Amino acid sequence: MTMTPELFSADTIIQNATLYNPFTCDWEETTIAIRDGIILGFGPEYRGGKILDLKGWRIVPGLIDAHLHIESSLLTPAEYARLVLSHGTTTVIADPHEIANVAGIAGIQAMICDAERTPLDIFYMLPSCVPATPMDSAGATLLAGDLSPFLGNPCVIGLGEMMNVPGVLNNDPDVLAKLRLCGIIDGHAPMLSGALLDRYIRSGIQSDHECITCDEARDKLRKGMYIFMREGAAARNLRDLAPLADCRTAPRCAFATDDRHADMLDIEGSIDDCIRIAVESGMEFEVALRMATLTPAERFGLHDRGALAPGRLADFIILEDSDLFSVGRVFKRGVEIRDLPYSPPAPLRTTFHCRLPDVDDLKISGAGPARVIGIIPGQITTRLEIRDVIGLNLPDIQSDIQKAVVCDRYRAGGFGIGLVHGFGLIEGALAVSVSHDSHNIVALGAEDSEIVLAIKTVASHNGAMVVASQGKTTVLPLPWGGIMSDQPYPDVVASLKELDEHARLLGAIENPFMYLSFLALTVIPELRLTERGLFDNTCFARTSLFIKE
Repeated sequence: MTMTPELFSADTIIQNATLYNPFTCDWEETTIAIRDGIILGFGPEYRGGKILDLKGWRIVPGLIDAHLHIESSLLTPAEYARLVLSHGTTTVIADPHEIANVAGIAGIQAMICDAERTPLDIFYMLPSCVPATPMDSAGATLLAGDLSPFLGNPCVIGLGEMMNVPGVLNNDPDVLAKLRLCGIIDGHAPMLSGALLDRYIRSGIQSDHECITCDEARDKLRKGMYIFMREGAAARNLRDLAPLADCRTAPRCAFATDDRHADMLDIEGSIDDCIRIAVESGMEFEVALRMATLTPAERFGLHDRGALAPGRLADFIILEDSDLFSVGRVFKRGVEIRDLPYSPPAPLRTTFHCRLPDVDDLKISGAGPARVIGIIPGQITTRLEIRDVIGLNLPDIQSDIQKAVVCDRYRAGGFGIGLVHGFGLIEGALAVSVSHDSHNIVALGAEDSEIVLAIKTVASHNGAMVVASQGKTTVLPLPWGGIMSDQPYPDVVASLKELDEHARLLGAIENPFMYLSFLALTVIPELRLTERGLFDNTCFARTSLFIKE
């Protein structure tokens, strides 16, 4: 058979590579040929172009994050990409429901447009729950008809996490209409089991990233769900779930970072960090690599990536010569990624319409058994704690019980007041306009006057993270929709460090803003606080602060 020279003509030849193959979960010494950003093939018969001799160094496919919210990094998509590309992540599956809750369709469009400025492949799942539940008050309401125009966009590949579990189980017409939009549907079903889980899965939902225990994950895996092992900032579930993964289950398991601030991404990494944690937790290295590459590609139908094979994208990492998973060089479509410049995003401004509280508004009358939100370290779930309190003696520093406040940022509505145990503050206050998922202003503190100062500072910036003490504030402005910075990621990381240092001086727990930002998330057990007051997730209804009310 006569072969034309073009069959063997490459623009890049990588020689002496020790290549990880996720199809077989093993390593092989080989030569790799690349042309026009695509893997041409393997072997010595390929010729031409640039020669890169790896001298036996290891090479793995580009990493894929199966589920995250870019907004939680506090960075715009292009700037987020500039950060995670350096850690070997070349593809992400993002759910923009945070900005959609703030700015609706315009917010989703802004995320898609900004993502076009980066070589990182950002695929979006349409936000299924805006607002998170019918009882939440967000900046927008999106129905199936609002989402359907996005379906023709090649970067939109499915429906994002369906958090409205009661809506699914009760055949809510609006929920069912959204479930009919896409063939790929992500789930969100913490602690759901038995017949209710069966019903949830029958609706067409295929994955879950909310598992906390191996038993929960194994149950969902056996019923056909993909399991995304999450390792975020506040929700750290990977170590507990790692024993589930082996060569048999890896095709249905992937990694997800979900919610990580820019400083965590900068210092600890992204999916590369998940690989290191998984291996430290006893997972086989090759299994972890499979979960970070081929599994998410296959789950989302991205058959042009996830492995280095003929016809697939030349997205890959050259690892440093280390026992750890350490990213050396990163290539996207055959081109090395380095020194990407910062460029400012187009503005996405939102105006805050708040009725701000004063000190008198924060007074709590009454006494007796009260419902208190208990923080669980390493989890975004909370405990419903019953504590005997005296309203006039709150906050109670001795018992580590602080006041929390959620202020409506959209309609100049009211504010809810609750109590939180486990935050550690002995003075001062924190406030932020990143408050999943409605993104009202949420604040917590050991002194009423500092709580008021922190809230007013957030509102005056039309979005910010604030630490207040002794009448002074440390501030990170968040002008992009009130939940993201428009600054370069090194500047955001530096500001986060200042905020954390200030909060630490006040006694706060580690990652205080990440815990604070989840206090209002009504779709996570057990007790939450919204602008309308306390919300009990176990019965999916509002409740009172004092038991006897």
